[in-house]
Amino acid sequence: QVQLVESGGGSVQPGGSLRLSCATSRGNLDDWAIGWFRQVPGKEREGVSSISATDGRTTYADSVKGRFTIFKASRNTVYLQLNSLKPEDTGVYYCAAMEDVFGNLFSLKEYDYDIWGQGTQVTVYS
Repeated sequence: QVQLVESGGGSVQPGGSLRLSCATSRGNLDDWAIGWFRQVPGKEREGVSSISATDGRTTYADSVKGRFTIFKASRNTVYLQLNSLKPEDTGVYYCAAMEDVFGNLFSLKEYDYDIWGQGTQVTVYS
């Protein structure tokens, strides 16, 4: 079973960019769809983007379309590129894995995912 480790968070000004990484420290992601979620204190976790295991299907929350891009860089790593960041993008970003043996699934629903990383903080400040 994969284990996920996020990195790449930080503090940026509005309009800035960050690239978040979701890497597996065990095995590879060939049979796993990856989702990115974010959470701020007092609010529910929100699905941001997802990519299928092998056929490259992606989906995005309306709030990030045109600004965020998810892509699979290797068998072990999925990136989330965050551009044109806004203060409302602030939160802890988590990546999660959903078993996807046919390689064509994606989802922004938290309950579809079985494995979660520890999260990485993104802060967009004025």
